[in-house]
Amino acid sequence: MSQKYAILIDGGFLKKKLRQRNKHFPTVPEILIETDRIKAHPALARYALLRIYFYDAPPASGVLTNPIDAARVDLGKHRDYASNLGLQQKLEMQPDVALRMGDTAVHGWALGDAALKNIIDSGPRTLSARDFVPNIEQKGVDLRIGLDIARIALARLADIVVVVTGDSDMVPAFKFARREGVRVFLDHLGHAVKRDLKAHADIVL
Repeated sequence: MSQKYAILIDGGFLKKKLRQRNKHFPTVPEILIETDRIKAHPALARYALLRIYFYDAPPASGVLTNPIDAARVDLGKHRDYASNLGLQQKLEMQPDVALRMGDTAVHGWALGDAALKNIIDSGPRTLSARDFVPNIEQKGVDLRIGLDIARIALARLADIVVVVTGDSDMVPAFKFARREGVRVFLDHLGHAVKRDLKAHADIVL
């Protein structure tokens, strides 16, 4: 049996890093550039690709009413809704790519990062409608990544898992895979991550 590896991508993490780098919503070619970079790593030269797993959640939908000015926002008509949906639909049609979808929960409104920073830097002030942003949470994505790492390790579907993430919640899954004899490679895309995440990976790309 040929030796194999799998790439598991935290989609929300990768999209955020690419958006910061390229200053626009990520595209499928930009994501494939990252997977091609991983596949070209010398440590994987003797291994065949099993599959690329991309973990994400459906874009948020529904109508929210701003608590300050009572303006209504239809999340389903926001440009990010169409961008995320289009990206997911195109990705699942790529060769050797499988989408693993979690859930999306909308928790009303939250103070935006920019507003919070301004208040910390400049002191208390009256809040305005634009200080608030929809409070959207992805649920079940980390769980699905961890379960797939365990499944791959127990069934010996691959000898190496390459995990693209910056989330230290993956440490227990990393430990489990290594105990089962699977090597774990971490790609954190230059993001500042906790030491434990690196310590429980065999190679940090």
